[in-house]
Amino acid sequence: MSEPIVVEKRVAAAPSVVYSYLTESDRWSLWQGVDATIDGRPGGIFGVTMPNGARARGQFTELSPQRVVFSWGWIDHEGLPPGSSTVVIELIPDERGTLVRLTHRGLPPEEVDLHVAGWNRYLPRLGLAAEGGRPEPDTAP
Repeated sequence: MSEPIVVEKRVAAAPSVVYSYLTESDRWSLWQGVDATIDGRPGGIFGVTMPNGARARGQFTELSPQRVVFSWGWIDHEGLPPGSSTVVIELIPDERGTLVRLTHRGLPPEEVDLHVAGWNRYLPRLGLAAEGGRPEPDTAP
């Protein structure tokens, strides 16, 4: 496995607002994918369908107002099957809102570049949504 990837984004919104975009299906699908199934409780399902039809799946393992942890992988993708890696999203309050720190662990080396690019694309979309903006529909490949 590779070293964890870490992506950060400062968001001008309270941690509780950002948290809602990580734990509610309708809010998640505003910033990532074209459809989301989010059961925001420990043991709950995490699922996102991307614009190209790829489907990420996993399970929430930890949820608190400051930290969301879920397993991550892709349906029909041998290199990174569902549940085979872990995403930790920390919501760190500060004077300007929230520092969102995403750490993705357990990725095979050949998956790192794709996931770095993806999270660098999606965290700004999360920030825009949490700040009250409306990201354009997701059309990422």
